[in-house]
Amino acid sequence: MDTLAKAHLKLAFLVMGVVLVGTAVAQTAAPAAVALTPVEMKWQSQGGLAASGMEQLNLVGDPAKPGPYTLRLKFPKGMRIAPHTHPDSREVTILSGTYATGYGEKFDSAGLKILPAGSFYTEPANVPHYIEIEEEVVLQVSGTGPSGRKFVDRPEGPK
Repeated sequence: MDTLAKAHLKLAFLVMGVVLVGTAVAQTAAPAAVALTPVEMKWQSQGGLAASGMEQLNLVGDPAKPGPYTLRLKFPKGMRIAPHTHPDSREVTILSGTYATGYGEKFDSAGLKILPAGSFYTEPANVPHYIEIEEEVVLQVSGTGPSGRKFVDRPEGPK
């Protein structure tokens, strides 16, 4: 075997070693198990995705950072949220209450779909949608961050 072939073989073994070590490190850095009762859950009056008057509870991950997250949002009765988008796709389950959502750049009451507890819907990335709350609602939202909220009719700036 010539010197060049030996060098390539050594390089191949080095790369394989780095991949194996990286895989082992990634496996040991797995997230910890989470088991919470409702009493142990700590709601925040203002989370990164909660508008004024809402509460947010991060269950797994952080929606402000890269990676998967699951959170809960609590909306008070009578709340309306203008058309907005999120940079990530999200899956939403209505845990309690009656929730109404519609898709589009303008709020249209006729376009609202009423979703009682147990319902599920999706919010595709960058698709405008709006919300109306008929009674207090708790949602569970899962996505892959970083997430955020951008209102359709508002100029860029503080949220």
